[in-house]
Amino acid sequence: MVNFIALVFFIILVTVLYTVFYGAPFVVTDRKTVKRVVELSGVEKGDKVVDLGSGDGRIVIAFAKLGVEAHGYEINPLLVLLSLIKLRALNLKKARFYLSSFWKINLTEYDIVVVYGISYIMTKLEDKLEKELKKGTKVITHAYKLPTWKIQKSEKGVFFYVK
Repeated sequence: MVNFIALVFFIILVTVLYTVFYGAPFVVTDRKTVKRVVELSGVEKGDKVVDLGSGDGRIVIAFAKLGVEAHGYEINPLLVLLSLIKLRALNLKKARFYLSSFWKINLTEYDIVVVYGISYIMTKLEDKLEKELKKGTKVITHAYKLPTWKIQKSEKGVFFYVK
């Protein structure tokens, strides 16, 4: 039993360290901020949303509850598992979670992009968004701004942009 607990602890430790060095640490987004993100997005029926670094899935789930297709990309397998468990419990058909780095996906199909990044990725992310997003795509960041994009609206640390 002690060996099993040690193994589980080791797996969790390696996962956390991996995500810190190759992504951003997981920070819970509170309910008020999730609501603010959804409201600022101006989401409409037929929109397709992506959350880059979807954490425990709460933003993807909030959009899916509105009936729009929402995808989340996350590199932490424990958080993807937690998101999938929540998704199954809620029986939401329009949400999807992927164990993958968002750097590896193409964002052209999305109408709304959400990211709670970290300062050191924002310049590189801005370049990716500039190359891949179609004109009119909405981008919402939390806590960290895109370095050169013009903020259209902001509210309590949530920033709204349009490409």
